[in-house]
Amino acid sequence: MSVIELIHAALATVQDPELHRALPDLGMVESVEFTSGVATVKILLTISGCPMQDRLRTDVTQAVSSVADVTSVTLQFGVMSEEQRNNVKKLLRNGREKFIPFAQPDSLTRVVGIASGKGGVGKSSLTVNLAVAAAQKGLRVGILDADVYGHSIPRLMGLMGQRPTAIDQMFIPLEAYGVKTVSMEMFKPERSDAVAYRGPLLHRVLEQLLSDAYWGDLDLLLIDLPPGTGDLAISLGQLIPTSEIIVVTTPQVAAAEVAERAGRIAHQIKQHVIGVIENMSEFPCPKCGEPISLFGTGGGEVTSTRLSELVGSDVPLLGKVPFSPDLRTGGDAGTPVVLAHPESPASVAIEMITAQIVLRKKSLVGVRLGLAT
Repeated sequence: MSVIELIHAALATVQDPELHRALPDLGMVESVEFTSGVATVKILLTISGCPMQDRLRTDVTQAVSSVADVTSVTLQFGVMSEEQRNNVKKLLRNGREKFIPFAQPDSLTRVVGIASGKGGVGKSSLTVNLAVAAAQKGLRVGILDADVYGHSIPRLMGLMGQRPTAIDQMFIPLEAYGVKTVSMEMFKPERSDAVAYRGPLLHRVLEQLLSDAYWGDLDLLLIDLPPGTGDLAISLGQLIPTSEIIVVTTPQVAAAEVAERAGRIAHQIKQHVIGVIENMSEFPCPKCGEPISLFGTGGGEVTSTRLSELVGSDVPLLGKVPFSPDLRTGGDAGTPVVLAHPESPASVAIEMITAQIVLRKKSLVGVRLGLAT
């Protein structure tokens, strides 16, 4: 092979940091020249001022420098034309026009909506920690912050003030702790701006966040739904009919009665309710060790029992997450408690719940198949 061919082969090992595809496949390598030990490579960025330019410079230089006979590397950057960007978008969407990948029959992504009847039950904090715990197990995980009015996922994930890279009408989700994240907050002119949308527009927003993002291949997508049984809860069932629901409640029976309604609306629109999580459960007194039931007891069991009767099959109580200041402080600091304090009772409970979620109950794992050899 000539040196030019070896350089092209080396460039084929370099992936775009955001799109996770080889540079030649994306059409990002415009030209390669080699003269007297100097390799001159021109790379086309998808957009001007690409935030990954420094990372690309390092990766390309390292790959090309490994080629024998190359003594130095000169790297030049250009910007793709509109036609070239359209080719990238078609490649990423497998030649199809804009669509929701998770609603396609060939999708292998498990979509789970995290729902609650009322606000303030810690639904967003649980969503973040469940996602990070699943990513730690090796799964490719995404979070969609569909709580359009009360979006808090960016702060909880340490992504405040960051903007996704946009390629025309497609954008690349931000990533933190191995989890791809999309939130309405990332598209507002100012963080303090309120979102005041009516129902039909909310449906369109959810559809756009699902279809305009390049999610890549995900094993699990968690959707942080707004509290209650309103537009977005119904829209999720319409846009992704195979989506499943987890209901979050507190131990207070009054809260459990409201949480049950979130499970009821999911059942009415033919979504599978896979379980209940009780948050802010009893915790040991830091001084005497006696259990303290700050928000009462029994809410999780009540919700599980009533939803099981409604659905006609078992809707298990997946676990109880004890009230924990670590969970709150981790959220404020943008460091999920499963990373900051993995030994805490809250983290242990979340890990046990995650282990149940990532295991599909109806899978064929461990089942003897009637095959003769």
